[in-house]
Amino acid sequence: METARTLVLVAATVTCGLTAGLFYAFACSVMPALARVGDRTFIEVMQRVNVAILNGWFVLGFVGALLATAAAVALHLPSDGHHALPATVAALVLYVAMIGVTRSINIPLNDELAAAGTPQQITDPAAVRGRFEARWVRFNVLRALLSTAALGCLAWALVLNGQS
Repeated sequence: METARTLVLVAATVTCGLTAGLFYAFACSVMPALARVGDRTFIEVMQRVNVAILNGWFVLGFVGALLATAAAVALHLPSDGHHALPATVAALVLYVAMIGVTRSINIPLNDELAAAGTPQQITDPAAVRGRFEARWVRFNVLRALLSTAALGCLAWALVLNGQS
């Protein structure tokens, strides 16, 4: 049982770290770089990113972190695994909150941007960008913070798990 707990915690930590890193990279490099380009270029790049990111590697990290963290919680429920349970539960709550932000804010904004059409045919690209950019960036930072906090909790759970 202890080996399973450790392996699942490692998987949860790694996949959560991948997701936190992705959102962090967008927050500190991708979006600041795109802030310096024209409206049509911004729209085109974000539309392409939103299509390209829907791949197996992204899903492996994004969904894998949720499943592995939930499994870690379940494996730490028995009485001999309770010492790491609060940290794993906290990680799961934080990660679910991040998914909630993604589903309720970022994905609908991505869908609106896609629905705007081909950047070259948009009559007012500044307005399209204006409805998207600031809100998407703000909530992406929140996703980065939530997933990083979940990662920290999982790292702490690994420490506690190793002390048992």
